[in-house]
Amino acid sequence: MIDPSLRLTTCRLSLRPFEPADAQRLADIQSNWNVTRMLRLAPWPATLEAMAEWVDIHGQEWRAGEAYRFAVVLDGQVIGCADIDAIAGGGAELGYFFDEAHWGQGYAREAAGAVRDFAFDTAGLDHLVAGHASENPASGKVLQALGFRYVGEVEKFSKPHGCDVPYRLLRLEKAWL
Repeated sequence: MIDPSLRLTTCRLSLRPFEPADAQRLADIQSNWNVTRMLRLAPWPATLEAMAEWVDIHGQEWRAGEAYRFAVVLDGQVIGCADIDAIAGGGAELGYFFDEAHWGQGYAREAAGAVRDFAFDTAGLDHLVAGHASENPASGKVLQALGFRYVGEVEKFSKPHGCDVPYRLLRLEKAWL
């Protein structure tokens, strides 16, 4: 098991496992439709109860080695999430989201890069997959900057939208880095 006290650091950010006290901040971030509409499985509207349950489940997933979700912290405040989940067969899915006030400042690339490195160097994975809503090309640019390669487009169910949306798929092999 990977130690749940693990912290990742970048030039500007600290990444740590989520704590119960983070639920309110997550509810605040995901109460913004501009954030939540880009997420596939987020509840809409966001509630404190749903976010508290989400944080609790993450602790369980961490202990089971099924997912590693990090609160992204800037100057003492949670500004988003970067994670790997669906761990199986030597791979996982990389994901992230950020408070809209922190978009366009390189935080997604910085945090997702730290989690990518964690996935390969600490979790021992050999490949990652990722995806983003087609209406969110900025997320695709982040993934490509991290070395991911486009592999195709599919329709995937979006819980916030309540229907299928066009979704772009990408992949990264550790050997490509």
